[in-house]
Amino acid sequence: MDIINQIKTATLQVLSTNYHFLPENGDIPINETKPEFEGDYTVVLFTFVKPLRRSPEALGNELGQALVKAAPDLIAGFNVIKGFLNLTIADSRWLAFLAESYDQADFGRRLSNGRRVMIEYSSPNTNKPLHLGHLRNNFLGWSVAEICKANGYDVVKTCIANDRGIHICKSMVSWKWFASGATPASTGIKGDHFVGDYYVLFNDQYKKEVDQLMSGGMDKETAEREAPIMKEAQEMLVDWEAGKPDVIELWKTMNSWVYAGFDATYARIGSDFDKIYYESDTYLLGKKLVGTGLEKGVFFRQDDGSVWIDLTADGLDQKIVQRRDGTAVYITQDIGLAVQRYDEFRADRSVYVVGDEQNYHFKVLKLICRKLGLPSADGIYHLSYGMVELPTGRMKTREGTVVDADDILDEMHREAERKTIEQGKTEGFSPAELDNLYETIGLGGLKFFLLRVDPKKRMLFNPEESIDLHG
Repeated sequence: MDIINQIKTATLQVLSTNYHFLPENGDIPINETKPEFEGDYTVVLFTFVKPLRRSPEALGNELGQALVKAAPDLIAGFNVIKGFLNLTIADSRWLAFLAESYDQADFGRRLSNGRRVMIEYSSPNTNKPLHLGHLRNNFLGWSVAEICKANGYDVVKTCIANDRGIHICKSMVSWKWFASGATPASTGIKGDHFVGDYYVLFNDQYKKEVDQLMSGGMDKETAEREAPIMKEAQEMLVDWEAGKPDVIELWKTMNSWVYAGFDATYARIGSDFDKIYYESDTYLLGKKLVGTGLEKGVFFRQDDGSVWIDLTADGLDQKIVQRRDGTAVYITQDIGLAVQRYDEFRADRSVYVVGDEQNYHFKVLKLICRKLGLPSADGIYHLSYGMVELPTGRMKTREGTVVDADDILDEMHREAERKTIEQGKTEGFSPAELDNLYETIGLGGLKFFLLRVDPKKRMLFNPEESIDLHG
């Protein structure tokens, strides 16, 4: 029996015993006590005042005293305010309630509502490690998924690994140029960090080459296009889409290093997925749909061979969906993925947990899917959130101005250790138990820090300041 019904039963018993009175239909109006008043639940007295010939104040005090005496394990105290009897539930009853309910796996959850929702989050690029922004994304996505589960939805948690494209080729070219055969195993560097270092090296080399070309008299736009390392990356992307064996082999190897790193971080923060999709598997379906859209007149081809869609009539502008060399862009794979996921799971809604810098992208995606007549279109929902920024501005992996997820997790672990030791709370724990305790407290503090802010708001994080564990 829940607490409200226990209060009703006790109140009816007191009314019957002390006043020889029972309200019509046995109805006792009970509400949660308003936050500005002391108490947990409130009995509304007005319907009893007239038949019992008592003032609200007198009746409230008599009834409150009788309830405390008759059910001390339920009612610990009371106060009366203008016809409202505010009851304080005994601590022992709350503890008993927890003892009865805490191990019920479905406690507090609603039954199935017959609807399925797919929630995509994390969705990293395989050319760099997860960073602080990814942590906010993961914590938001995982939390929303669990909230939906508790409200009766059949939830499918997904992730799309952005494992192809020019950014991936940049890391690959850089490794060929600078690594001399080094691997994560040979260097002792976590795989995603190892590959990310070469992505940064690519950008450093690219800047040098552009500066050299410009110092020789070339304009900036031409220099950026003609820089040797960039041209090799673009050629590698074409070779990858053509299936050139040595390029595919290097791509698989470097991606495997990154996935091993991602898996370690996901396990540490508690993120999990029911299905991981790969852009390398979805972009071909997207390219096929681009061909279908050309036939239907949804898309049009420019003189240089690139394919576009004109959304000016919808209040947007023109958007490229395929480059002139035939390679796909981000929107291409997202069109294909929308179809693939709908065909596989038939979700009523597909939620994309992606930063607000992609607001325009998802408006375009939904419009394109509608114009192509795809059944997945109406269910597309962009759960937009504010980016995490540094005092110096946006985090940029290619410039090395990021806060790596693993680094901040380690820092929070150390902060939890420091504060626990300061407070003398380490006695009675083994070293392994203490290490687990520090990890739990540190991760909890970080999750609270990143989730307490309205998702729509951007966050400022100063890596030179420790995150306060308060809260």
